[in-house]
Amino acid sequence: MLQSATGKLERFQDLIGIKFQLYNSLFLSLPFYGVEKTGILLSLFGSRCEEGFAAGQSPTDIVDAFFAEHEPEKKLDLLFRFVQYIERQVVLFDALEDAAFADLNNDEGRGTLANLRTAAAQTGKIDELTAKLGEFSARLVLTAHPTQFYPGTVLGIINDLVTAIENNDVSDINTLLRQLGRTPFFKKQKPTPYDEAVSLIWYLENVFYEAIGNIADELRSTVHDSLDLSKLVRMGFWSGGDRDGNPFVTSETTLEVSAALRRAAIRSYHADVRRLKRRLTFANVEAAVSELEKTLYDEAYGNSTPAVTKQDLLARLNNIRDTLISQHNGLFAHLVDNLINKVEIFGVFFATLDIRQEASEHGRVLHQLGESGLFDPDYELLSESDKIGSLLSAETASIDSIQDQFAHDTLKTIADVKTIQKQNGVEACHRYIISQCQSAVHVMEVYGMFILAGWRPEELTIDIVPLFET
Repeated sequence: MLQSATGKLERFQDLIGIKFQLYNSLFLSLPFYGVEKTGILLSLFGSRCEEGFAAGQSPTDIVDAFFAEHEPEKKLDLLFRFVQYIERQVVLFDALEDAAFADLNNDEGRGTLANLRTAAAQTGKIDELTAKLGEFSARLVLTAHPTQFYPGTVLGIINDLVTAIENNDVSDINTLLRQLGRTPFFKKQKPTPYDEAVSLIWYLENVFYEAIGNIADELRSTVHDSLDLSKLVRMGFWSGGDRDGNPFVTSETTLEVSAALRRAAIRSYHADVRRLKRRLTFANVEAAVSELEKTLYDEAYGNSTPAVTKQDLLARLNNIRDTLISQHNGLFAHLVDNLINKVEIFGVFFATLDIRQEASEHGRVLHQLGESGLFDPDYELLSESDKIGSLLSAETASIDSIQDQFAHDTLKTIADVKTIQKQNGVEACHRYIISQCQSAVHVMEVYGMFILAGWRPEELTIDIVPLFET
């Protein structure tokens, strides 16, 4: 075990540690203001921090003592440049780790899909594995904290850096490091909730779309070709729907983000179909692929009204696949299968947009509706059982007549969920999450608001999700 761990450390040092020192020296040589000086001072500052911490000094004392010796008049400027320098070093290290991932990890080792399939085959449990995968579902949620992530411009540089490092292209690496040195990591203006959502959508398009599609491909090719993988991995999405503590998320934001998620999915499909078009040049196939590409292009980049549906996409792709099998010996059918897997999983919604709000805010909404004569004016004075009874007997209210902006926007959002589901499918938005939920009344208040917003009980395609955080 020790020898194995030592070997891994040596490989890590060879593939990442040494290369980091090499490429970081390129970064130090870039012709930017103060880069080399910043690197030298940062090293000295790091040593001073370690010494000061060991001596029991406070962070303030450590920083003040260091800058008393090194250009105290430029203290804030240097601290800011330290942060910039470290950010870019982290990006370089991330790119090196990504490029070395396949060399440092066994893609067929313990805990991998390949290993699982082999173990199931050896023990005669392929049928059991197939049944388990058919009912398995993982949910990954991108939460509304995009400040934890790099902006899209930086992510693009990281992707290109990974490729350049894999190819050992020092010239390209040098160019990308120069680009990185001039690329801001933060915008001067605070991003809107929509901007934050767009930042997260980058991950859907550039990471999860391909990764999840490839997982589905591997399972169907190695376990069973008729596996139902439509629920294999489901992406959740909070930016644009999470209102808990964020007053800037409005009903308009939710609709805009839902539309952006749809466009991103269609863009991804269009890119795949364009690649298919270069291979599917056969009779009775080429025209169908060209027509599908145009349909996707018109919605992704044109001004056409959203019309593409998951069912339509799957029907057209399956027709293309059937023609390849019946007339062209199945040539390139596996490429069509890959896209079919993605459409089954991502539909035209890409990720489920979750609505979230803190429980007490719902009481505030119902209070405003009571004052407006649209709900029980004595609601707050009722017992828990009577509140539930009142909520169960709620009737549709006129949203346009609500004067309070917060109450109006809350019910408008709930009404808009129906619009999102109609355009992108029920899976596009079917969860309402209640933060700080503490009673059955808090759950029923959400139910009552859906009825007030125009939903009928029998058509309530929504999961009310209580979070018991306390």
